[in-house]
Amino acid sequence: MQCPVCQSDSKVLDTRWIEEENSIRRKRECIQCSKRFVTYEKIEDKPLVVIKKSGRRELFDGSKLLKGLAKACEKRPISIEELNQMILDVEKELKNQYTEVPASEIGECIMHKLMQMDEVAYVRFASVYKDFSDVQTFIREIEVMKERK
Repeated sequence: MQCPVCQSDSKVLDTRWIEEENSIRRKRECIQCSKRFVTYEKIEDKPLVVIKKSGRRELFDGSKLLKGLAKACEKRPISIEELNQMILDVEKELKNQYTEVPASEIGECIMHKLMQMDEVAYVRFASVYKDFSDVQTFIREIEVMKERK
């Protein structure tokens, strides 16, 4: 890395990983003029693209997912922080497997995590996600849920 003052080479004095920002902070010193400066290296993160049922593609938006989850978890003992963490976990899992992911895969991941977290929230989310049309569909889903346990 070149010094911003004299354009000479620099040496690294200290390196720290900053998890919240997903970056590396390096303290450097110029070999020639002894000027000290800090650089940040940010890991290039490729966006996750969602393939909708219609075939349309759009960038993954965790806030859309949060709205649906908040509705499903209304009056349930689940905090917004837990939901945000769930969304981050799902996004991370999916980025490890896909660059483009079908919306159905996202829904399945969320339902799997919700089932472990809160059964009522799971059924609420599933009723919208799977577009339940009658009471029998609800009953079948609850029976499937019981079998999985």
